[in-house]
Amino acid sequence: MPANLTPDYLRAEEDYKKAGSAADRLEALKRMMAALPKHKGTEKMQADLKRRMASLREEIQKGDKKKGFGVKVEREGAGQVALVGPANAGKSQLAAVLSQTSVEVAPYPYTTRHPQPVMMPFEDIQIQLVDLPPVSRQHMEFWVPNIIRTADLVLLVCDLGSAAVVAETQEVIQILSDAKMKLVAQRPLPDHWAGVAEKRAVLIGHKSDLPEAAARWRGLRGSFGNQYPALAVSSTSGENMQALKSALFSALEIVRVYSKKPGAEVEHERPYLLPHGSTVVEFARAVHRDFADKLKFARLWGHGKFEGQRVMRDYILQDRDVIELHT
Repeated sequence: MPANLTPDYLRAEEDYKKAGSAADRLEALKRMMAALPKHKGTEKMQADLKRRMASLREEIQKGDKKKGFGVKVEREGAGQVALVGPANAGKSQLAAVLSQTSVEVAPYPYTTRHPQPVMMPFEDIQIQLVDLPPVSRQHMEFWVPNIIRTADLVLLVCDLGSAAVVAETQEVIQILSDAKMKLVAQRPLPDHWAGVAEKRAVLIGHKSDLPEAAARWRGLRGSFGNQYPALAVSSTSGENMQALKSALFSALEIVRVYSKKPGAEVEHERPYLLPHGSTVVEFARAVHRDFADKLKFARLWGHGKFEGQRVMRDYILQDRDVIELHT
């Protein structure tokens, strides 16, 4: 059976021959794979392209390690959420829609080669999303586990467009386990001596608009629904996207607290962000370190019995509380 190579394939092949670096050759091979007709007559060509791509990825990875290459994403906003999943799960498209920004998206796997941080607006705050390369046995950038390990939350993105979604999800979880990370449903207690890092996760079934998605989502929920908070979403149709934002905010377990000076208006523009369970004295310390020592009491608007209620240093803050400190 003839291959019937397309003009796009031939152009990419020419770029491959002219490429001066391993990274450029790899990019050309990806374009060749995307443009190659998929039928029995091209099976050997597909296998050869995959072999060459794997070899180039290994070459690039070894070169990066020799140069001491390290990757780090500076934390911004109310929390850092790592988007984790297999190839073609649509993580980049999801990040682009949630953040209302442009993220590199392409129809072939392994488009994302570097961490791509974007800011997701949620009400009056911003949450940082980090789009990552796929977690895969076939190939995974050596620095990906370190980014996941330092994130505040994992968004486990599962591909409802794949008939093997349950197996792919299990593989991702196992790869992270092999890297000494365990995904859990609740915020883990800090344990600096633990051999395995527990990371809180939210699971989503992405591409819920596709024809077979409903049945695959039932299977996914049956396998993992009791382990993590779970939601079916579509970045194409918009289904449950706002609910996903709320779920991420809830899973970060933070509260927004607004400062009010005596006799002045509430400062709504920039809330202070504190962990669940924080007290008034911890809020005072966040406003100014000297306030915590001098604090006598505070007045509360939001969740008190009445507005302006007097509360003491050990009052546990709730989301959207307004606090007036008195020293």
